[in-house]
Amino acid sequence: MATAGEFVQAVDDGLRLAKRVYFGKDRSVAPPKPPPPMDKSATAEAANSWLMPSAPMVYAVINDPAIVDNPDVPSYQPHVHGRCDPSALIPLQMNGIELEADCALNTAFVTVRGSWRVHCVMGSRSCDCRIAVPMGEQGSVLGVEVDVLRKSYRTQLIATEDVDGTAKAARENGGFLKPHIFTLTIPEVDGGSTLSIKISWSQKLLHCDGEFSLNIPFTFPEYVTPAGKKISKKEKIQLNLNAGTGTQVLCKTISHPLKETSRNVGKLAFLYESEVYSWSSTDFSFSYTVSSSQIFGGVLLQSPSVLDIDQRELFGIYIFPGNQQSRKVFRKDIVIIVDISGSMRGKPLDDTKNALSAALSKLDPEDSFSIIAFNGDTYQFSTSLELATTEAVERATQWINMNFIAGGATNILPPLDMAIDMLSRVHGSIPIIFLVTDGAVKDERHICDAMKNCLTDGRPICPRIYTFGIGEFCNHYFLRMLATIGRGQYGAAYDIDSIEFQMQKLFTRALSPIFANIAIDIWDDLDEVEIYPSHIPDLSSESPLIISGRYRGKFPGTLKAKGVLADLSKFMIDLKIEMARDIPLDRLFAKEQIELLTAQAWFSGNKQLEQKVAKMSIQTAVVSEYTRMVLLETVRGKIAKESVGLKEVTNKNHSLETVDCKGQKMIMLQSLGMGFGNLNATVENISPGLEEPKMPEAAEIFVNSASNCCSSMCNRCCCMCGIQLCSRMNNQCAIALTQLCTALACFACVECCADVCCSGSDGR
Repeated sequence: MATAGEFVQAVDDGLRLAKRVYFGKDRSVAPPKPPPPMDKSATAEAANSWLMPSAPMVYAVINDPAIVDNPDVPSYQPHVHGRCDPSALIPLQMNGIELEADCALNTAFVTVRGSWRVHCVMGSRSCDCRIAVPMGEQGSVLGVEVDVLRKSYRTQLIATEDVDGTAKAARENGGFLKPHIFTLTIPEVDGGSTLSIKISWSQKLLHCDGEFSLNIPFTFPEYVTPAGKKISKKEKIQLNLNAGTGTQVLCKTISHPLKETSRNVGKLAFLYESEVYSWSSTDFSFSYTVSSSQIFGGVLLQSPSVLDIDQRELFGIYIFPGNQQSRKVFRKDIVIIVDISGSMRGKPLDDTKNALSAALSKLDPEDSFSIIAFNGDTYQFSTSLELATTEAVERATQWINMNFIAGGATNILPPLDMAIDMLSRVHGSIPIIFLVTDGAVKDERHICDAMKNCLTDGRPICPRIYTFGIGEFCNHYFLRMLATIGRGQYGAAYDIDSIEFQMQKLFTRALSPIFANIAIDIWDDLDEVEIYPSHIPDLSSESPLIISGRYRGKFPGTLKAKGVLADLSKFMIDLKIEMARDIPLDRLFAKEQIELLTAQAWFSGNKQLEQKVAKMSIQTAVVSEYTRMVLLETVRGKIAKESVGLKEVTNKNHSLETVDCKGQKMIMLQSLGMGFGNLNATVENISPGLEEPKMPEAAEIFVNSASNCCSSMCNRCCCMCGIQLCSRMNNQCAIALTQLCTALACFACVECCADVCCSGSDGR
């Protein structure tokens, strides 16, 4: 996939090209309104970040700028020689949008339906259309369906083992532009056509200070508003909330003018529908609290559907912290372990230091702490735990600034052993290890085994392990497995821009335990039980605790959760049991279960577990490491010539497609999984978010040099026939031709661009 910077540049190019489209005197396309100037130190990518999609968007992929025109009323346009390389992206005008969010417990299932028109391409020509879907917190794309003229498209997951080993996905077909932005390309859409699109994803509700909140990207730029004042523009938002608690729900904030349509105990429904002059200019947000000041919980039961691959009964257990802010939290003894290898250089380490300083300032005076920095060696702030006095925190902050210098290799086990030893002598508190890394190491399974042995020494409260992964090069399944073993929690920042925010969230949960050593005794009453996670973490005042699983047998009529409170007194709550009629438990818990099972499959090397994950992924439409997403194209009314089997074809991007006996064409997308770490990138100290540098070849140098001459038109336009010819020549001929063209550019090309393309600041 293109990088975020390349995407922004392509949209900027597209907006310039869109000025060729003329809609008459009534109304022209609204020009983009850039934000106020940023600080001079801001990068070009940051300055243009406002061009990134902030709501579901569709773009026309323009390779040939000559096809850009009004498909209804062609206008006189000066002919453009050349092509856009890379392609420009023109945002399509949107004719209607509907948003529906179904919230249950801590998850929201979001569905967006909309229609977009290819308003910028001649009626006799066609172009690809790229869909971009920004998702909210921990978003997971579930599917896309598209209808256009005589064709329809839909995404589907297939098992990786069913993919032909020769199949390759083109970079442009689909994937993640950023960790929270999914893109998908629909091929060859005719100018003037309307695309009807349905997009589905899931995301997590945030929980802070006893309040749940949902935030969905729903901010549309002005230039997607259709030209012409008489065109109907309908906007609809529907919100369904099932808190699953059986207690009263109190609404706090709503961003859009929703009206309540129904209210029951623990359930609410809202609707907003209107003709609008312009589309939503703010994200959709909604927050609520559950009216209970005490710790409470419940159990949801459900029978599997006929199509469920696992015919065992389903259950979900939730325990909420309540909204009493004065509740006492456990005294904590915490050892923070931070990776300072060479790959952490720059923003990753700077943001980690900021988050760590904020966490230390939140420690209570009776808490104790220490810090260990590691690369190939280990560096200790202190050899023993120190009370979190103001003076100690200040010294720790100074030590961090002096010793957190990125460099060297990555070796995780020695600092973990050191932390376990430091916490072996504490009592009457919650011992916590907080590990931050951006790299993968060879001995990860050995580390998990070693920690499992250390944490089963019979102590009343064993050390909790919280893990935080930065970027895509570390093995996030190793970190998740380590957190599961240590009854802690796992967090991540795949995007380096979110490191500080996500790390502070995990620190906040780790530093606010209120109910520990939780046990739910249901194993004796059932024939079989499978529970996720296998080791129940502590309940934090900042986050609800959700446990799920499958069982056989008769579920008990009553159930209790037992544990200890911050004063080390025993505590027990009754869990209310009810049937979940309106909540699809298999979908609700699918993402968490798939990720936990994947970590277990990685740790054990169990192929049967991998197959189980693949089947769960296909059934629930949740992406996994053992499935691939494909785009199925169906031509309505077409009868396939092939009677049986699959026929392989190659598309214009040289990626493999297949045509089945029903006439469906299957287009392979890039792998959407996060992978199991990158040892080579870790060894070479490649920073998160960066790829290995690639030296340009002679032909590529010529492309870049030649494209500069027409930068105001499309930043990438020039004579592609000559460029392709040059790429087929040997090095000596290519160099000679490059030098010749550079000399000619001084006399001809520059003058041509000045007269035809570059006469105005807007590129016309």
